[in-house]
Amino acid sequence: MIEAEHLIFEYPGVRALDDVGFYVRSGEIAALVGPNGAGKTTLLRCLAALDRPLAGSMRVAEVDVLARPRACHRRVGYLADFYGLYEELTVRQCLIYVARAHGIVGDALLTGVTQTAARLGIADRIEQKVRTLSRGLRQRVAIAQALVHGPEVLLLDEPASGLDPEARHLLAQLFVQLQREGMTLLVSSHILAELQEYATTMLILRRGRIVEYETVEPSARESATVRLILSAPFASLSMLLAEIDGVTQVSIEPDGARFLYRGDPVAQHELLKTLIEHGVPVSSFAQEKVNLQDAYLSQLRRPGADVAP
Repeated sequence: MIEAEHLIFEYPGVRALDDVGFYVRSGEIAALVGPNGAGKTTLLRCLAALDRPLAGSMRVAEVDVLARPRACHRRVGYLADFYGLYEELTVRQCLIYVARAHGIVGDALLTGVTQTAARLGIADRIEQKVRTLSRGLRQRVAIAQALVHGPEVLLLDEPASGLDPEARHLLAQLFVQLQREGMTLLVSSHILAELQEYATTMLILRRGRIVEYETVEPSARESATVRLILSAPFASLSMLLAEIDGVTQVSIEPDGARFLYRGDPVAQHELLKTLIEHGVPVSSFAQEKVNLQDAYLSQLRRPGADVAP
């Protein structure tokens, strides 16, 4: 759904994007993380057809971004880190204005405005002027503007900035719901714990380069890491695990083992049943999810991670 190849973007004296290439599959929620100045905002603006790179190519929702920027605007929703709102317009007028700018008219316009306001929890404020709203509510209006035209791809730069904890949780639920409806999201944020609630993949950007692409929550079709903790030693654990179909990359640890297993929850249940039937003293058996903060910090600790490219 999102493809970039060999992107180069330069400000005077600074290369903000340096041969960036990556892809995001349809229906994913990709977290874009990295330190300040890494190039995250520049990358999002290029994908949204707002800035033009010096070199490279991009396709979003099957549209060549550089060749057809207006077609890209129709298929993409974009929320800037520092967004602007028309202070003297009501919430309804703001949403109508943006929807019409994207070519939405008639019944589709009215339905889109009503549904988007309800999604963001601002339906009860829809006749208020923007200048009367709190920082958190203004942020919700800005996100609603990015959604009102029904985009296939949503690009968000620090979307939870200024929102209270409850609003952030509701926003995470909204992103998951949008994903279930088939939307693809690329979200930049410094709050890794927040991204953990909904991200499926993580892109790490450092000094203008993508240095890591990590799956956050493996699907049932992929191998997932399983952590097995024992209540007592079991000498033949390694041999037993080696004989079980779907178990790979076994790492025996003092209190148990960690391994990859290809199988859905039903298959995992059968695996646990097999272990118990063979007398393995299981204390804990759980699938591990990749923690964004741990994965990010692990990448930074790798040799050469702090060396300028």
